[in-house]
Amino acid sequence: MEKPLPTHLSLGLLLRLVHQHWTQDVDAALETAGFGDIRPPHANVFTFVRPEGIQVSELTRLAHVRKQTMTQAVEELERLGYVERRPDPNDRRARLVFLTERGKGVRPVAMAAGRLVDQRWSDMAGPEEIEALKQALQTLLGKLRGGDHGGEAPSDEAGA
Repeated sequence: MEKPLPTHLSLGLLLRLVHQHWTQDVDAALETAGFGDIRPPHANVFTFVRPEGIQVSELTRLAHVRKQTMTQAVEELERLGYVERRPDPNDRRARLVFLTERGKGVRPVAMAAGRLVDQRWSDMAGPEEIEALKQALQTLLGKLRGGDHGGEAPSDEAGA
C-alpha cells in the first residue's frame, strides 16, 4: 500500500503526478493497440501534425519545446514508420512532416483512451470537479499565453 501524499504539495508537483497517471493509462492503451514503441515525447508530434504537413519549426513553436527535442522525436517516429518528411512545395529548403497510414492510426486510440481516463476520473472525483479543474486550467493557460493560444490549441488527443 502506498503512503499517503503530504497535503502541502506544490501545484507543479501535483500536475506532474496527475499527468504521469494520465500518460500511463494512454500508454497502456497504445501498447494494447500495437503502438508500444511510442514514447511520451512523441505526443507533441501526433498532436500538432496537420493533414497538409507541418515544418519541424512550427511543431516546435506549437508544442513549446526546443527544436532539438522536436527534431529527435520526429526522427524517431520516422524510423518507426509513423511519420515521413517530404519537401515543402512553398520553401525548397524546408521539409514537411506528415503522418503515415500507421501514424494516422495512433490518434483515434489515444483519443479514445483519453476519453476513458476522463470518464474514470469523473467517476472518481465527480463530473463537476473535473469540469471545474479543466476550466481553471484552460483559464490559466490562456493567461500564461497572454490571451493567445499560440494560434492553435492542442486537441484532446490525450498524450499519444
